[in-house]
Amino acid sequence: MAGYDDRDGKIWMDGKLVEWRDANVHILTHAMHYASSVFEGERCYSGKIFKSTEHSERLKFSANCLDFEIPYTVDEINAAKMETLKANGLTDAYVRPVAWRGAGEDMGVAAERNPVRMAIAVWSWGNYYGDAKTQGAKLDIAKWKRPDPATIPHEAKAAGLYMICTMSKHAAEAKGCSDAMMFDYRGYVAEATGANIFFVKDGEVHTPKADCFLNGITRRTVIGMLEEKGVKVHERRIEANELEGFEQCWLTGTAAEVTPVGQIGDYNFEVGQMTQDIASDYEKLVRA
Repeated sequence: MAGYDDRDGKIWMDGKLVEWRDANVHILTHAMHYASSVFEGERCYSGKIFKSTEHSERLKFSANCLDFEIPYTVDEINAAKMETLKANGLTDAYVRPVAWRGAGEDMGVAAERNPVRMAIAVWSWGNYYGDAKTQGAKLDIAKWKRPDPATIPHEAKAAGLYMICTMSKHAAEAKGCSDAMMFDYRGYVAEATGANIFFVKDGEVHTPKADCFLNGITRRTVIGMLEEKGVKVHERRIEANELEGFEQCWLTGTAAEVTPVGQIGDYNFEVGQMTQDIASDYEKLVRA
């Protein structure tokens, strides 16, 4: 597979489709220097983007959290995503909208006079964790922690918030792991580097309270599915010493979908029936 900068196809950029290799920005783009960028990760199944409107709404919300306004409505963003899929001949794909402060009159921390740019790229993408989707992912425990929400706009899906996630995932992969689990600034279990986390004990589900990290769309979807099945879901602060007592574990996210976890550090989990059922149910839902 060619690098992501060297492919055939079209990318939607600032209201029009351009050749994939021509979708470039200037080196003095504000987002490159000061992380003024937000994005979404979405999946299209059989020609339909799952929860497309919720993702477009969150993209605009994230931009507002970073003090800029995307110059397109939710409906226009939705239509642009479908236009991009059609232009690339894809019906099953990953969809990546991104918006950022571009190059302009300002080059410093302030960037009020710089234009807001937006692009949408789509590509074919299989299982985010490869065969872990069936066998259970192996997770490292990250040394970096999710920060205090008083220090970051944690409700935004903002590029800058993923810096410690990238470093944590690289460290995990160097150890032969698929990903890393992160604690928060207080020492409670938080999430993986790009996915939310769930645990099972005695037929009930426990998941960290999303008070300092992104409350994922897939996370909320899965909680709703569990509650509809009559499964008790506890959204709460989970201490590190509780990991030993959990029986099952899985990750959720647009890219991860529902991926079982077999190991976190020295703690092992079974790919049990509830994990298998919720993964299967989610797969049916997104293709309904």
